[in-house]
Amino acid sequence: MAHEDFVKRHGLLSEDQQAAAADVLARLKADDLEVVRVSFADQHGVLRGKTLMADTVASAIDSGVPITSTLLLKDTSHKTVFPVWASDAGFGDGELTGAGDVMMVPDPTTFRVLPWSPGSGWMLCDLYHTDGRPLQFCARRMLRQALARLHTHGLDIVTGLEVEFHVLRLEDPRLAFADTGQPEVPPDTSLVTHGFQYLTEDRYDQLEEIFDLIRRNAVALGLPVRSLEAEFGPSQCEVTFHPAPAMAHADNMMLFRSMVKQVCRRAGLHATFMCRPRFPHAMASGWHLHQSLIDVDSGTNRFIPGDGELLSEIGRQWVAGLLEHAAESCIFSTPTINGYKRYQPFALAPDRIQWGHDNKGAMIRVLSAPGDGASRIENRIGEPAANPYFYMASQILSGVDGIERKLQPPPPVEIPYDADAQALPSDLKAAIECFSKSAFYRERLGDTFVDYLTQIKNCEWQRYLSAVSEWEHSEYFSVF
Repeated sequence: MAHEDFVKRHGLLSEDQQAAAADVLARLKADDLEVVRVSFADQHGVLRGKTLMADTVASAIDSGVPITSTLLLKDTSHKTVFPVWASDAGFGDGELTGAGDVMMVPDPTTFRVLPWSPGSGWMLCDLYHTDGRPLQFCARRMLRQALARLHTHGLDIVTGLEVEFHVLRLEDPRLAFADTGQPEVPPDTSLVTHGFQYLTEDRYDQLEEIFDLIRRNAVALGLPVRSLEAEFGPSQCEVTFHPAPAMAHADNMMLFRSMVKQVCRRAGLHATFMCRPRFPHAMASGWHLHQSLIDVDSGTNRFIPGDGELLSEIGRQWVAGLLEHAAESCIFSTPTINGYKRYQPFALAPDRIQWGHDNKGAMIRVLSAPGDGASRIENRIGEPAANPYFYMASQILSGVDGIERKLQPPPPVEIPYDADAQALPSDLKAAIECFSKSAFYRERLGDTFVDYLTQIKNCEWQRYLSAVSEWEHSEYFSVF
């Protein structure tokens, strides 16, 4: 076979991963597993991959698993948006053309047994070209590179997740022949709760069976769930997580979203991490990302402020970097057309680029005090559909730039929706333009990556513009 011993030949597993591989193979036998899903996070943060018979996993760890390269070249409708049948698809002659193979390399340290799928294991993968080169568009690689830049300063990042989403009753999955397509017709759903009783025990009790389903599977997967909360909107939920390193939480977010959707579907429910679903009185969902820096050698939280400070010096530099690059980073934190419908004033969501002390209307909320080891910031900009690797990498790259250039933020705000501050991009098109013109990201990520993601998101935007909306039909069909 052309790919035999691919991983070994190119030395793609660390010593820790090799040790974990031995444990995985032992676990397969001990737990009598039948199959293992090997998956990677694509450019949209969607899990793709293959399911392997258990007796082929050892070979997959040694040799990798080939997949079609076009999976990296699709928009959110799963349509390939690059000319892969030409000699140059846009990345150089013969690069990612002809729907040829790239290689998934399983990371044995991510192995889990899936509690809702009897006999099934699961592993995340990194992506490589068939000649052993790292694939530039691999999402985990992008986060790993951002972390490496942070580590050169003797720093590491601790993250915390607050993730909002909706769980609805599945009334009709819409599986008639006429319902298929790219994208397919969405299912018909109904509410589980009426909402608008934020954190009441009664609303939680109405959601308890769903939360129990999510909690038990999350615990079985080893996900560090901290709380489960009835959010403000109808059928809206929130789950928060204990602090963890960025890569661990990016992996956790991928597995959590996948788990929630799968266990809910099996229970006759439809879970969605779409920011603002289309039903009356729906409330937009956010993904709030808590961040603090620690000294690699001492483990000290470097965000703890001194007396009279809102945040430490290095913390203020980090915040300044996040603010400076917020608009051009929106393609990572808010990658969908729908996500920009959340940036509304007086809705506990940001609408402009600013920071404040314990202020949930500001984009960045500072939670700190002298001597408080949990001092941190909370960036409230993200939507729950974001690719976690891209989102976290954008935060790290922006924050590190603030440190390296010793940037200082403007004064914090107290009245965020009246403040004279730059507005966040109003829609995905504005975010694409900010990103495409970004000298910062072209220097940090390279022209090839910036042009690649720009083309994918532009195709999504053009499809949106070409569709006739319900608003247009209501507005014009009878009048003219």
